[in-house]
Amino acid sequence: MKRWSASVPTLISCGLMLLAPGVATANQLLLTETEIDAIVSHGPWPGDVTRDPSNRVSGNPAAIDFGRRLFFEPRLSRTGTVSCATCHQPDKGWTDGKARSEGIGRLDRNATSIVDAARSRWFGWDGRNDSLWAHSIGPILDPAEMGADPSTVAKFIREEPSLADAYRRAFGRDVDLVDVETTLVDVGKALAAFQETVVSGRTPFDAFRDALARGDRATAAKFPEPAQRGAQLFVGRGKCHFCHVGPAFTNGEFADVGVPYFIAPGRVDPGRHGGIAKLRQSPFNLTTRYNDDPSKQGAWSTRQVADQHSNFGAFKVPTLRNLTRTAPYFHNGSKATLSDVVRHYSEIDPERLHSDGEKILEPLGLSDREIADLVAFLRSLSE
Repeated sequence: MKRWSASVPTLISCGLMLLAPGVATANQLLLTETEIDAIVSHGPWPGDVTRDPSNRVSGNPAAIDFGRRLFFEPRLSRTGTVSCATCHQPDKGWTDGKARSEGIGRLDRNATSIVDAARSRWFGWDGRNDSLWAHSIGPILDPAEMGADPSTVAKFIREEPSLADAYRRAFGRDVDLVDVETTLVDVGKALAAFQETVVSGRTPFDAFRDALARGDRATAAKFPEPAQRGAQLFVGRGKCHFCHVGPAFTNGEFADVGVPYFIAPGRVDPGRHGGIAKLRQSPFNLTTRYNDDPSKQGAWSTRQVADQHSNFGAFKVPTLRNLTRTAPYFHNGSKATLSDVVRHYSEIDPERLHSDGEKILEPLGLSDREIADLVAFLRSLSE
């Protein structure tokens, strides 16, 4: 199966020497054994992307091809001017570079990257969907994004011969023989099959991590010292790895990190609180007939998800991989640079957090050098 690199169109070498030419050989390995163990836990990478049992065309080459065409097709929108790629552009890290995205109208949130989306459990900043295919349907129907409806989507597929043929190859049936909502769901499943192929590759960090894992301290010591010091902060005093865990650098859950959730005077973004309500109301969640998994294993989490006070103003913990390509940051795009993000956590006001929220967050009072070191480490997570 062909995979789309997260770095399109140019792949950048992940050699350690890239980060600090001419000085890397003079470095020393600064880490303690405890720090090494913590860093090694963030790999290996990349891992396999497993087939989605809720989507019968997951991994199907014909569906991937169909989904790729649909992803870049503006005629799926009501105006014929907006496609999935409008907000998820390959040359911008599969985002759009805007603080708040724009489809037919202006949205309330920053576009999340689709890179490695197949590894997620919940989708969107608020987790309003429990599958990648259901999440792919949302923008098609949203009045501010693509503004279409099931009937117009089905009509477009049926009346465009090449797309009707692509649908037949992907799903093994004529589009004329299924109802319009099923056609819409199948479009979502084809889009998901394509997005599953958009994956990130190895980074300078991964070369560093693998050297540590095999005990090759000489190679690991070539990792620039500022990035090593940043790694120490990441797994130590900064407590970043409490939420940004494992090889994907995310726990896939939701957190209140003190980012204001006011959209406009008198209007707030409820975050996960609103996402749970949308998840339960969705006609496409994993508890419905559109789940292709006979056992419906994924539906258990959807049924059990708890709506709590701490959900309000909580947003999904994003992966940190390839984050240099996805600025601006946070759900509202309020931080323009990685330095701004690190400074936010360094100066965080605990009073802005729910009393039952993120106990691990506290102002760190990082120096300018420590901020620069942590940014150097974060940059090593990009290809």
